[in-house]
Amino acid sequence: MTQELISNLNVRTQQTLSTPQIIKQEIPVAEKAMTTIINGRKSIEDILNREDKRLLVVVGPCSIHDTKAAMDYAEKLKGLSNEVAESMMLVMRVYFEKPRTTVGWKGLINDPHMDESFDIEEGLRIARKLLLEINEMGLPAGTEALDPISPQYLGDLISWSAIGARTTESQTHREMASALSSPVGFKNGTDGGLAVAINALHSVSNPHSFLGINGDGQVAITHTSGNGYGHIVLRGGSNGPNYDSVSISLVEKELNQAKLPSNIIVDCSHANSNKDHNLQPLVFNDCISQVVDGNRSIIGMMLESNIGPGNQKLTEDLSQMQYGVSITDACVDWSTTEKTLLEANEKIRSVLTKR
Repeated sequence: MTQELISNLNVRTQQTLSTPQIIKQEIPVAEKAMTTIINGRKSIEDILNREDKRLLVVVGPCSIHDTKAAMDYAEKLKGLSNEVAESMMLVMRVYFEKPRTTVGWKGLINDPHMDESFDIEEGLRIARKLLLEINEMGLPAGTEALDPISPQYLGDLISWSAIGARTTESQTHREMASALSSPVGFKNGTDGGLAVAINALHSVSNPHSFLGINGDGQVAITHTSGNGYGHIVLRGGSNGPNYDSVSISLVEKELNQAKLPSNIIVDCSHANSNKDHNLQPLVFNDCISQVVDGNRSIIGMMLESNIGPGNQKLTEDLSQMQYGVSITDACVDWSTTEKTLLEANEKIRSVLTKR
């Protein structure tokens, strides 16, 4: 009788990855990128503490699948960021991991060549290089923390993190978030309920001890001090959108009852736009109008945006795919993004100084 009779019965193979420390030494953080990250995190913390009156806007592709297109987008966003800097802090959405309801492409890290070769080792290097290039432009980056191991490889390059609707209730992700070096937003549940997100906010602010890996890739007991910059992200739910003024008031009430700061980010996509990317600017503008009318709890928005509009299916012949168009959720195009943010900047510049 051997251990193999009862262990890893459904595991076909296992491949040892380079440790986080090895990959970080191969792809180190340059001084300019480090300055972007430090300043980015500090600005977001100041927005959450109400020491910075600007809105936080996390904007960019639903997911990254083409690094060239991602850098083209980043250059456009950096220019726009300079134009609206008086009223908005822009963070580029750089999502490498995608949760799937059943199966499908899981993101650049998991399958960077988009051919089911699952070259995760290369995916981690590609992701790290891209994050460095974006930060070296002076543009902070935000991502979804999905796999609990990935932050050891990439978390040092992230200024804002999100925990998705499917994982907000997960103890593993709450523990992980308590260790993240960046502020972290928890989305409400897929049903639209707030309880799981509110519970997560209490959890993430407290110390945790859990199993993880260290920089040398060793399994380690991780002890955290808690993340004091958790906040809620409204993305709607099965009952419909939750960005309107009535819904916002109800969220404010629940946060107050839970003795949590009234810091709300509205995700303009998902159920808030009824999964129609063309409605995202309407959601964004509604939130801007609420701020103009005196709302003080909305501290930012999320916008799924790309070079081209909509989305496309992943095909075997990658050469036939449209440049700068999402292969996951549909996005608004660049011209719409630019118009939406510039118009918002004009509306709120004078309002924010009195907020």
